[in-house]
Amino acid sequence: MAAKRSSQKLRPIITEHWDDPNLFTLAGYQKVGGYKALKAALKKTPDQVIELVKASGLRGRGGAGFPTGMKWGFVPKKGDKPRYLVVNADESEPGACKDVPLMLADPHLLVEGVIITSYAIEAKEAFIYIRGEVPEAVRRVSWAVKEAREAGLIGRNVAGSDYSLEVTVHAGAGAYICGEETALLDSLEGFRGQPRLKPPFPAVAGLYAAPTVINNVETIANVPFIVTNGAEWFRGYGTEKSPGFKLWAVSGHVERPGIYEAPFGITMRELLDYAGGVRYGRDVKFWIPGGSSVPMLTAEHLDIPLTYEDLAAAGTMLGTGTPMVFDTTTSVVKAVTRWLEFYKHESCGKCTPCREGTYWVVDILQRFEQGDGKKTELKLLDDLSNQIEGRSFCALGDAAATPFPAAMKYFADEFDLATKTPVDKTFDPAATMLKSPVAV
Repeated sequence: MAAKRSSQKLRPIITEHWDDPNLFTLAGYQKVGGYKALKAALKKTPDQVIELVKASGLRGRGGAGFPTGMKWGFVPKKGDKPRYLVVNADESEPGACKDVPLMLADPHLLVEGVIITSYAIEAKEAFIYIRGEVPEAVRRVSWAVKEAREAGLIGRNVAGSDYSLEVTVHAGAGAYICGEETALLDSLEGFRGQPRLKPPFPAVAGLYAAPTVINNVETIANVPFIVTNGAEWFRGYGTEKSPGFKLWAVSGHVERPGIYEAPFGITMRELLDYAGGVRYGRDVKFWIPGGSSVPMLTAEHLDIPLTYEDLAAAGTMLGTGTPMVFDTTTSVVKAVTRWLEFYKHESCGKCTPCREGTYWVVDILQRFEQGDGKKTELKLLDDLSNQIEGRSFCALGDAAATPFPAAMKYFADEFDLATKTPVDKTFDPAATMLKSPVAV
């Protein structure tokens, strides 16, 4: 029997108690039912917890959207190597701003999810890797781990059970590449953060060459709710292929940027209304569903349901689910150039397509920004993007190959105009904004 889906748009579940100034403490978290899910999980077998999460349909909230329970199930249960859980809290995607607020407001929710997840995969050690440039988040989560340990919820015999777990909070050094799971593992091991060639995948050979599960902060934060309320309850939100709810961090040219929690299937137009609309009463020129590494969309796509499947059909991705909105004053040429400058700067340099490709793409884009681009170089930019995509060690290369082709799909005329006039002097993007997509 299919679960009855909620038609309610905004639905605070993860964020329900964020206005409580004491929520970050153990007492504040337990006051709203904290750690009851852990005690319920410990009454089940690890396999039963995995099957519950599989049945819920929970998908990773870090960008890829891979089914969480399936990922947990990949970890081999036999063998003499230990199993590890690593939480990816290195939120550094341009436009992504959901995990850090969660850790600041409700760190014990993350800690409880970590303990339950570790129990499910039978890990004895868990690591929470937090971006070092947000020290307050590091302090909040470290304090939550300390309180949980003192309360007997971490360490030997968790909550009076036979299960034992150690949790370590690790602060990274602030490198975008360490948001890639294997680069994060290298950094955690004390090496320079660079991606590994896959296979083998982390589930088989991850941290210290042992079986490892790597999950995003928001993914882990969903686990206690699923254990408490059940898989059918979770599937009552969202869609069949994208069940549950999401933290939508809306930023950019909107009146009220912020985090809006709602089930999958809400549209960008609805989120935009909640965010007060576009600033100064202007119109949407383009928007990006989930960080700068996914292809842009235009105002004509505002009514597409925000789900993994619907956005894929529209030629983009949900990504981190942190939409950025840009109004008609924005130059697409400038925006794409700034993003590529970021990816060039953050490239670890390990593989040739990303290291050399981003250098050449930025060099050409900067000429277009100054009005010195050539029409023949548009084909060169497209060729360079194609040479980078799918040929780099990790997704950073794919992210760098995304902005230009997507921009050409809808705003080719701006690049054409940039071959004649510097975009930062006389170019008026609002006056030349396309009314419909341009075929390439």
